[in-house]
Amino acid sequence: MDQFVVSARKYRPQQFDSVVDQGNIVATLKNAILRRQLAHAYLFCGPRGVGKTTCARIFAKTINCFNPTKEMEACGECESCRSFAEGRSYCIHELDAASNNSVDDIRELIDKVRIPPQIGNYSVYIIDEVHMLSQAAFNAFLKTLEEPPSYALFILATTEKHKVLPTILSRCQVFDFNRISIKAMVPYLASVAKKEEVSVSAEALHIIAQKADGAMRDALTLLDQCIAVCGREVSYAQVISNLNVLDREYYFRLTQMALDGAFDKMLLLFDEILSKGFNALHFIGGLSSHFRDLIVCKQPGSLPLLEYGQDTANRFIDQAALCTLPFLFKALGLCSQAEAGYKTSNNPRLHIELTLIRLSQLGADNSGQPKEQPVPDKPVKQPVAEVPQQPAAPEVSHQKLRQTTPGGIPEKGGSKSVSIKTLIQKNGQTDNHTHSTTEPATLVSGDDNQEKEITLEDLEKVMPGLLALFENRPHLATTLTRCPPSIIDGVTVEFRVINELQKKWIEERFGITIDRYLRNALGNSKVSVSLAVEETCTEQTPQEKCYMPEEKAKFIAGQHPEIAALKNDLSLDVS
Repeated sequence: MDQFVVSARKYRPQQFDSVVDQGNIVATLKNAILRRQLAHAYLFCGPRGVGKTTCARIFAKTINCFNPTKEMEACGECESCRSFAEGRSYCIHELDAASNNSVDDIRELIDKVRIPPQIGNYSVYIIDEVHMLSQAAFNAFLKTLEEPPSYALFILATTEKHKVLPTILSRCQVFDFNRISIKAMVPYLASVAKKEEVSVSAEALHIIAQKADGAMRDALTLLDQCIAVCGREVSYAQVISNLNVLDREYYFRLTQMALDGAFDKMLLLFDEILSKGFNALHFIGGLSSHFRDLIVCKQPGSLPLLEYGQDTANRFIDQAALCTLPFLFKALGLCSQAEAGYKTSNNPRLHIELTLIRLSQLGADNSGQPKEQPVPDKPVKQPVAEVPQQPAAPEVSHQKLRQTTPGGIPEKGGSKSVSIKTLIQKNGQTDNHTHSTTEPATLVSGDDNQEKEITLEDLEKVMPGLLALFENRPHLATTLTRCPPSIIDGVTVEFRVINELQKKWIEERFGITIDRYLRNALGNSKVSVSLAVEETCTEQTPQEKCYMPEEKAKFIAGQHPEIAALKNDLSLDVS
């Protein structure tokens, strides 16, 4: 029985042309050999399994080859190449710095550097995981690395470049190896599977490549693992089961459920995923990647970013056509927030379930927008002055305005005060800010109208229109109607307010607007408005009046104990 050799060793590249997805580095090394511009020290750095040590070995073999090809590849037939292939070369030395990291090991290496090569032109020293050397070993190595013999060449390899001393970095030519892309990795895996006479589906190879995370050595190891489990026929279902990868079919189903607004089905499917042993954090991360791929499919120019087989890519394109960009953007944002806050959540499962519910709300109408928000009304146009635009408020009828708790005084500076009752009203009814106000277009002029006195009947007819101007300000409408207005001298309309603060606030902000409206509505240019402070306009005594928000809350809590209990349970504050 032949001894088994893992694919990572069996199919390790022996020529520059066999190195996968490191074309810029390979081209640089070939040109250096061709032009005989070899540096005395190189540093190969990058992630694991991307070909650092492999390129170092190929480079060392090529510069000692007696008959290199025109493409600067080692011939493989000369004595130097054969001795290297058989592991008996005295020109190429490898040192594992992870296990030989002391000063004594480096001093022994320095002693070897003094011996010239027996075959070939260079003595090449490959030091793997060089970042593991101790501080003293680095310092002992500095002088030799800076001024080695003409025949000595050092190639240092590391996965953690930041741990290498700057004094070492400054003495080397640095080559940064990149992660191997999925598109480059899949054809190489397919060629290895073909050489091994194993049938592997394209989707299964994509899963293996994704799981390898840019490392070719890991990908070949995973392929060996799948072949050992599945035999000569490796299917997609067997690969995801063996590698414990969540089937992307779940993500397609979840997205369709979100578009349908079926949050109950989404929760059940999430429970099924958890019952199979998958981690919720990995699940939400995969869902974020799924929405990212759908966004990529929305524009033809970004389709090359989709690293899947043709069948899977077509499924992404079909589902992306059912989604709007606003929906995908908001869905990706929700998943990213859930992933970021997962570890700090006291109830991680509920944290993810809440995200799924929000996704179903986004997709209920496939508009990408949550429940439509009310739009503030436009300012009511006046002949001369305008009512300042304020934040929209719920629609309140005149009868409800008269039932509002007395004492609603706006805060100084125009900031609005929020009470418990206002919050309950906002949650219990749908906002409706649409209203229309009809005003006389022109002021009726004439000598008769200028001297005509107005009556209470005339005033009662125009009051609804005046109150309609301030439907978005229930406190102001309540203040103007808490006491019946009176007429003084036949042309002055007097409204009663409860204190000087209300009087000053109304006069400064709405005095001109009320004046203009009454003059136009009553057809008399001499009509004016007066505000009088009336302390006894209601049956309340001064001690019972509520001026400040804290007083209002205390009064409401006394009348309605359940509101006081709600305030205490939720630790609400009055502002």
